[in-house]
Amino acid sequence: MCRRLQVEIALLATVACVALPVRAAELVTLANGFALQCDHHDSVEGHIRLYLSPGEDNYIEFSPAEITGYEPAPDTPAPVAKTPSAAPASPAKLTTGDLHEMLTNAGTEYNIDVDLLASVVKAESGGNVRAVSRTGAQGLMQLMPNTAADLGVKDSFQPDQNVRGGSAYLDALLTRYNDNLALALAAYNAGPAAVDRYHGIPPYSETRAYVARVIHEFNRRVLAREASIQRNHTVSKPANNAHKP
Repeated sequence: MCRRLQVEIALLATVACVALPVRAAELVTLANGFALQCDHHDSVEGHIRLYLSPGEDNYIEFSPAEITGYEPAPDTPAPVAKTPSAAPASPAKLTTGDLHEMLTNAGTEYNIDVDLLASVVKAESGGNVRAVSRTGAQGLMQLMPNTAADLGVKDSFQPDQNVRGGSAYLDALLTRYNDNLALALAAYNAGPAAVDRYHGIPPYSETRAYVARVIHEFNRRVLAREASIQRNHTVSKPANNAHKP
């Protein structure tokens, strides 16, 4: 079993302690003293859903007792998205199957859940192998040139090199922070020095939104995977029983 799965138990609790994306319409105060920003909220089957984006798919759910109030969120500048910029000629198109194989191989090598790696790739580049951020981070897992060089990555725009380098870096951060996923992700985004300086997730809106986004996506993928396994198990049982005398 992948040792990184042990962090799943604390994921939902961790999300409650992380500020959500800054482009939000509501500021929600929780009973535990934390304040979250969200796009909007709704009551669904006795629970309160805080939606992280204008759609209905990206949300975190709380009981009514965990929320003490709502107010309009202060206006904040929209974050500058990581968008592709000038880069060397692109390699052959990367298929979903190719990416999954790369992530699976890297996850096996570094003992990291493949769904966690996929969640980081989605947050970092959206799967764009040519992505370049405004700060110069490159490729699928957005490696800074100096970090890539330290990891032995010769070309960050080569998907296999980028994924292996990013996975090695995330593995090192998880080890450094004793498998505390939130701190490792914060360090991946803002650097270990910032996490160490603040003895926790730095008070940067971009970093806190990033941590919440990756953890939420990881939760979604893990729950979907477990539901799929359960469905397959349920379907296979009658077939197996049919062969019994």
